[in-house]
Amino acid sequence: MQASGAGNRIGLVAGNAREHWNLRYREGWRTDPSPFLRSLDGILPASGRALDVAGGNGRNAVWLARRGLDVTIVDVSDEALAQAAGAARSAGVPVTLLERDLTEAPLPDGPWNVILDFHFLQRDLFPAMIESLADGGLLVGEIATVRNLERHERPPEPYVLRPGELPALLDGLEIVFHEEGWFDDHHQARFVARRRD
Repeated sequence: MQASGAGNRIGLVAGNAREHWNLRYREGWRTDPSPFLRSLDGILPASGRALDVAGGNGRNAVWLARRGLDVTIVDVSDEALAQAAGAARSAGVPVTLLERDLTEAPLPDGPWNVILDFHFLQRDLFPAMIESLADGGLLVGEIATVRNLERHERPPEPYVLRPGELPALLDGLEIVFHEEGWFDDHHQARFVARRRD
């Protein structure tokens, strides 16, 4: 199921997760695209299909759409998706919005030329993301590690990566780039991985 356009959504969500994230997005969330994502401008495709997993308010999805990709955001929060719709309208780009709890519902159908996974860790989703990539497609992400808990309460365990865990989650992909460290006072793993042709 898909809905086209920045203002249309298809819902398939669980209430508790939705309400939690609706509150978080009402409290305020960054609206500028990830600096890490912007740094990849030279290797990201300028056309094709992109999926932003747990893409929230569209801060990364709109940036990809402005580059020429056909972008879909999937997120549990209807509040975040409403913000994403507004951001897409303001930017003058189409974005498809899917309201879905990925702990209970499947990943949207691929193939995808780019899949973004920023600040969302659902370990059992990695095989589906890998399988959904088109040949040569890129999985790009930025996920907090356990060291982030030294300075921040969120995200809590088990939603942080353990030391050295990420490469195993990317099994089957060619790791193009991977680094872990403190960025803007948050300890994160940043990665780009490609599905081999």
